[in-house]
Amino acid sequence: MTSQSEISADWERRVAEAWATMDSFAEDDFVSRIGELAAELPADSAVGLFERACAWDSTGHSDLAVPLYRQALQAGLTGLRRRRTIIQMSSSLRNLGRAGESVALLTAERDAGSDELDDAVAGFLALALVDVGRDREAVALALGALAPHLARYQRSMGNYARLLVEGDPA
Repeated sequence: MTSQSEISADWERRVAEAWATMDSFAEDDFVSRIGELAAELPADSAVGLFERACAWDSTGHSDLAVPLYRQALQAGLTGLRRRRTIIQMSSSLRNLGRAGESVALLTAERDAGSDELDDAVAGFLALALVDVGRDREAVALALGALAPHLARYQRSMGNYARLLVEGDPA
């Protein structure tokens, strides 16, 4: 198995270029392009599996993406790509009508640590919560993620978000 640190900067650049120009490709051509790049890595490469999953997911094929996301995780995907996998796979599961699974994955991910993808985790978790009928919790989560980005009213918005799920102790 190739470690993620052994992937060349040139390969990463070419993958980033493909993603940046995705809209200039027909969907099948884009999936093929990412597949060609992934094929440069060993067949069991977690990164290659991840990139293939992303290509299928981004072209509307959640059903084909989810198994590849799972394989990438099993192959030892780490870092931001691992977290992106959880977010993206959870979104795909939600799209496939498996919102409960999405809630479980994203809740565990939210509790696992913190990085620049925290708001993405919160946003996708909020969507999944709506799908399982937990609307107040979803709104609270979304407002809680939004609050730190407001120019003013961060404290008020954060408190209102908390009160949506905790209730007003008055």
